[in-house]
Formats: sequence, C-alpha cells, structure tokens
Amino acid sequence: MIAPARVAAFDILNAVSAGRADLPAAIARARASLDDDRDRNLAAEIATGVERWRAALDHVIESLAARKLARLDPEVVTILRLSAYQLLHLTRVPAAAVVDDAVELTRRAKKRSASGFVNAVMRSLSRRRQSLPLPPRPPDPGQREAALDYLSITLSHPRWLVSRWYDRFGFDDTERWLQFDNGRPKLTLRANGLRITTDALAERLAMLDVQVTPGRFCSDALIVERGQVIGVAEPGLFVVQDEASQLVSRLVEAEPGTNVLDCCASPGGKTTAIAAAMGDRGLVVACDVRPKRVALLAQTVVASGSHAIRIVRADASRPLPFSRQFDRVLLDAPCSGVGTLRRDPDIRWRRREEDLPALAAAQRRMVEQAAACVVPGGRLIYATCSSEPDENEDVVGGFLAAQPGFVLADARSIAGIPASVVDGQGFLRTLPHRHGLEAFFGAVIEHRAGGPQHRA
Repeated sequence: MIAPARVAAFDILNAVSAGRADLPAAIARARASLDDDRDRNLAAEIATGVERWRAALDHVIESLAARKLARLDPEVVTILRLSAYQLLHLTRVPAAAVVDDAVELTRRAKKRSASGFVNAVMRSLSRRRQSLPLPPRPPDPGQREAALDYLSITLSHPRWLVSRWYDRFGFDDTERWLQFDNGRPKLTLRANGLRITTDALAERLAMLDVQVTPGRFCSDALIVERGQVIGVAEPGLFVVQDEASQLVSRLVEAEPGTNVLDCCASPGGKTTAIAAAMGDRGLVVACDVRPKRVALLAQTVVASGSHAIRIVRADASRPLPFSRQFDRVLLDAPCSGVGTLRRDPDIRWRRREEDLPALAAAQRRMVEQAAACVVPGGRLIYATCSSEPDENEDVVGGFLAAQPGFVLADARSIAGIPASVVDGQGFLRTLPHRHGLEAFFGAVIEHRAGGPQHRA
C-alpha cells in the first residue's frame, strides 16, 4: 500500500504542474483529505521540496534516464520528481520504500508500461546519491556561463532570474540569496497590538510549549523556533506575517485619527497592522476586488477585533470610488512575487521574464488611481514583494516624471524603519543575502500641497 502522504504529494504536484492551483491552494486541499497530521506535514514537505529543488531534480533525472522529461507523460515526471526528492533530501525514509512506492504510484496513475523505467531510474539514483551529475561550483565565479549553470541548476532557480541577480549583485551575493531561498522558512508572527502586547504573546506561547525569539527589525515580530502555533493559540492574538511585510506596514506611519486607504488589502495583515498602529482610532478603508479575497480579508479583520476598518470591494486598476480624502494610501501592488521564492517556491517556475512588462504597466495604472485619493500633504506608499527594478523603482520613477505634484520621501525619515533596510535612493529594500528577509520594496511618495493635481 502506498503511503497516504506520497499519494497526496502526487496529487498536489499534478495540480500545480497542470495549472489547476498554486502550491499553497493545492496543499490546503490535500491536507483536508488527510486524517493524520504526520501525513499532512509530510505531503506538504515533499511537494514544497520538489518545487524548491525542481531544476536540480530534473537535471539529475534526465542525466540518469538519458532522455528529456518533455518526452514523458506528466504523471510519470511527477512521480520521478517526488521520489527523487525523497531519496536525496528525506534520508530518514528508507530508499527501498521510496522506490517501491514510485512503482506503485506509476501503476496507480495507469502508466503501468512506465513502471519498469521508473524503477530503473530510481534504483540508479539510489546508488548515485553521493555522486550526483550536477554542475559544480565554478572555481572562477567570473566565468559567467559556468556560474549560471551552477546557480540555476544546482541551486535550482530560473536562469533568467539568476542572470539578472548575477549581473546586479555578483556571484557571491547571488549564491547567498539562492541558499536563503532554498532554506526552510520559520514562521513569523506579528502580535495584534489591539489585543495583546508582544511580550505577553511570547509568554502565552511559552505556556503552550511554543518557543519564540524576537524579530530583528520589527518590535511586534516573533519568530517561532519550536512548537505548533496554528490551531493551538487563540485566534486573533497574532497574524502570520513576515518581517519584510511588517516593515511595509510601518512605512504608512499611521497615527490615531488618520484616514488610510489600503488598495489591495487581502489577506489583511498590513490592514490590521495599520489599525493597530492607529490604536483603532481613525478610519482604514480596505479594498480588494475578487470575492474570495474580500471574504478572506473580512475574516482577518473580524479576528483582529478592529472597529476602524471598513471593507469595500473595488478594483485598484480602475478609478476608485473615493474622493481625494486620504492622508495615507497604501498600494501593495500585485506583482511577480519573485522576492518570496523561499515561501512560495512554485513561483520560480510559473513566472517568466516576459511577464514583467505587463505587470509593470498594470502597477503603473494602479499607482495613478491610488495617487488620485491622496490629500495634499498626504502620502502614497507603493510596495511590492518583487526584487526587480521593472516593478519597483522604474514604476515609481515613471509616475514621478509624469506627476510633478508628487515627490519621493526618504524612508529613513519614517519612525520604526531601520536605516539598514533603506537604500541610497531612500527606498525600503530588504534583500535575502543582506538582511535574511524576503525581497520587498517600498517607496514613500508625498503629495506636495499646492502642487499640480491630476485625476487619472
């Protein structure tokens, strides 16, 4: 009998590769079908690991099989990948059990004719685990093609993105970045200041045998080192939110009595952080467009206990249903997401370099609409979870060139923003190889009182 976790991992990876779901959605669906927490965790670990190491796995499999994966049925490719991942990365699982399950999965997928091939490839890999045919780290990192082979294949990242980072940051920093992405992320929490202090939350978690350490950049952040939080701690006391994302919330610098518009608010982590920073005194209008995203946003808001937040369904790419009335407008724009490859490894293979121009054009339209809601003297905060200039400083620069009534402010002037995460242009910019955080970008743009005003 095939282990239930491996069957679930197979289903998850098939859904992702077929484009029926992204990795988090596919994992959530599979977890609901499993009764045992150990099976749920193992299925998620296998599926996530395959997406994280897919380029290296594919290279090894093709080398041992002496054929391209494109010539194989998708189900067979999935079985080879998840089995190879277990052999190479989950050494506590007996190799014989992995090979046997690979053959049984092949039969279960009605690909019986491929079972001998799968068996032979997996047995060959089991024997070769200590001498894998992967590109080595080049002795001269300045040899570009050899460096890119190692970075993109052995460290398993898309070559187009690795090439960009190599050219901007150099070999050593790019290598550190990819190693960061390939690590297993720890859960980071933000204490909900409307209901509990950070210290009190840490004490409450300790009583539940959950060990946490303070964040390095945000005073509300707690990093879970050991123990189970979800489903154990009381809902609403915290939000799962990485520190880089928490820093974006701080850029808003909302105070009691402030009127704030959050244009792309779901799932609500930044929205509720803003309300907490205001002491729940003032107004936060939180928008999103898709019904499921709005429903998720509403759940987060209710759990937070905030009374200052109002939810409006609105499309940030079109004229927003508000006058110029907000002191702060946050646009955390939809983006490529390539700054979050550690937590969302499937993005590595879903995104293409040719996606960037269309994303940047959409972001520019959203900036124009968001800016139309900022009062003179107020601020627009533009943010992404992308590392790429196309979506970041290029979007901001294009907007400022067309809108002389707005100017860039230095993020170092914002209380609670450490100078170490602000670059020479005044942008918030977190970098994995430098800060140990996901790659986020944030710009603070002031609407000069009395300057030209344009309605998009």
